[in-house]
Amino acid sequence: MIAKEITIQIPEGLEISPVAKVVQIASQFESIVYIDADDRHINAKSIMGMMTLAFRTGDKMTISANGSDESMAVEGIENYLCNA
Repeated sequence: MIAKEITIQIPEGLEISPVAKVVQIASQFESIVYIDADDRHINAKSIMGMMTLAFRTGDKMTISANGSDESMAVEGIENYLCNA
């Protein structure tokens, strides 16, 4: 299992909802992926769970993953949320 704290850097005016995009990215991987933010532990593959989070530039969150492709899963979400 790996975990990484990030600071979100999402530019304004994205074509797709950041929440939906994170779910799409997380769903590409076999690993179990979670987002920890605001004292919540959310399955990153669950659109309903992820909709409870409000992503804003400057917010901090922790991405964690456990599985065969865990590092790629964390990196993929980090790349989107920090470099979109």
